[in-house]
Parts: sequence; structure tokens; C-alpha cells
Amino acid sequence: MRILFYETKSYDKESFENTLRSCPDIAIEYVKSDLDPRTAALAEGFDAVCAFVNSDIGTQTLEILHQKNIGLLLMRCAGFNNVDLDTAAKYNIRVMRVPGYSPEAVAEHAMALALASNRRLHKAYIKVRENDFSLNGLMGFNFYQKTAGIIGTGKIGAAMCRICQGFGMKVIAYDVYQNESLKSFVEYVPLDQLLSESDVISLHCPLMDSTYHIINLDTIRKMKNGVVLVNTSRGALVKTDDLIEGIRMHKFAGVGLDVYEEESNNVFEDRSEEILEHSTTARLLSFPNVVITSHQGFFTREALEAIAATTLQNAVDYMTGNKSDNDVRNV
Repeated sequence: MRILFYETKSYDKESFENTLRSCPDIAIEYVKSDLDPRTAALAEGFDAVCAFVNSDIGTQTLEILHQKNIGLLLMRCAGFNNVDLDTAAKYNIRVMRVPGYSPEAVAEHAMALALASNRRLHKAYIKVRENDFSLNGLMGFNFYQKTAGIIGTGKIGAAMCRICQGFGMKVIAYDVYQNESLKSFVEYVPLDQLLSESDVISLHCPLMDSTYHIINLDTIRKMKNGVVLVNTSRGALVKTDDLIEGIRMHKFAGVGLDVYEEESNNVFEDRSEEILEHSTTARLLSFPNVVITSHQGFFTREALEAIAATTLQNAVDYMTGNKSDNDVRNV
């Protein structure tokens, strides 16, 4: 099997090449271009393509991939909301994903963002580098014995619940599908109750019609004053203009974001000018209680190894005709 790997970064190539040694029947060619209607034609002569959650895999892209006889789309991520699944099914293009790749990596980053925004670590770092050791503007609050509200309790959300429990927090959660393994220490509550009772709110749900802009002015008004909000899941879970309004209302003690609505790439690597052109992202960066990172929640050595291993196993399952829980048709 020949796979065309889109939007290659050095760390992608390293992790996949290391894992590829155990897959002698698979060859990968790496390109820096992202997958979209302009670059889909590069797949000529390949059997499969590998892409990321922010690639443009709509109708036009899939039509071109079909013309190039692509039978498999490998998503090296959990999300696939950017894929036109109806068109993929129409052309019998199998779509496979990586539903769990070290969920602890993302959950640990979510807690890091919560702590950094609450204890003003970003401000403290800059102050000390400027030889200012004063404590003005750096006060936070203890997480111990506070309430953590986790929206979405899949693998990553469950990992976040366990971390919060380890901090001595009361953990409440909201999810349409309750995780039985958490019920010994997590209380499931309605969304409105979670919003009104939580001192820290962390988003870990997929982006769907029902969760699009789940954080908006109405839900923000239901939150406690001085809440910490963290989003490491999908940018469009939060309506950015409303978040900015909430910050101006002094609703938040801190906001930690690893994803943002205007994000058009998996990371903004070498794209500083593009960031500055995005008005709402730039406006968020102007607030002293907001910490933004470059979609790095997944970015650990263990997670990259797991992504490579699962993606290549998906390719093997496709070649051998094996069924797989990673097929999006099973979601």
C-alpha cells in the first residue's frame, strides 16, 4: 500500500517512520501541503491519504480523491467533523480515525492551562524576566475542595476527571452518555447546574450541531463569577465574541485555550502573521487572564507514538479486510 501523508511536520515523519519498520507492506510519501481541493490531485498513484482534523475534506476534495482511485482516508486524529461522510460513503472511501491516543496528554495540558491562567504563571514568568519580583496581579485561588465541571466524559474527559479528583476537587460532569467507570467519584448533573456550581469548567466534548457554541453569552451568564474556563477540544465549542464579552464582564478568573474558532491549521507553526490578522484571536491575546497555546495538547512523545501505531494498524486492517472500531461508520 502507498500512502500520501499530507501536512507533514518533522515530528510526524519521525514517529511514523519509526513505527513503519514493523509494516513492510506499507510505503509513505510525505508532503508539506495540507489536503484540500487544490492538493488532492497529488494523490495520483496512491492507495490512501493521511490527513488531520483541520484539512478541507469536503465534497470537492473527496470527488478528486475518488477520481484518483483513493479507497482509504486515514485521519491521524480523533475528530472527523471536517469530512463529508456522505460523499465518502457515496464513493466507497473508507474513513478511519484514531479515537484515543494518550488521552492523558490532552487532559494534563488542560489542567496545565487551568493552573497557568489561575495562578498567572504567564504573567509571573514575564515579570521575573524583567527583574520584577512583586506579587501584584498574580493572586489565584486553591483548586483543593473546589468544584470541577467536566463537559464531555469520553477518554480525555475521564482522564481530566481523575486529575481533578487527585487535586482534591469535587468533580461534576455533563454528558449525554454517562461513563459508568467514573460514577464512584463523579456526579452527573444537568448542564445548567454544572455551569452555576463549577469553579473550573473544562470542555472535552466533540463538535456537533448540539455542541456548537455550547459556550455562549447565555451559558456564560449562568457561570459563577471568577470561574476558570478551559478548552482543549474544538474551537467552535466556544463563541469567541461572547467569550470576549464575558471576559469584559469580569466573569472569568482565567481562560485557557488550546483551540480557537479561527484556527485553520493543526498548529500555527510559522504563521505568526496569520494569527495577528485574525481579529478575535488577537483580541483574546490582549487580556491578561487569558492563556493561549498552539494546539499542543496532544503533543507528547507517547501520544505521537500512539497516533502512528493506530493509524498504520488502520491501514493494515483496510488491506486485510478486517473490521475495526476505528472506522467512522461505527461511531
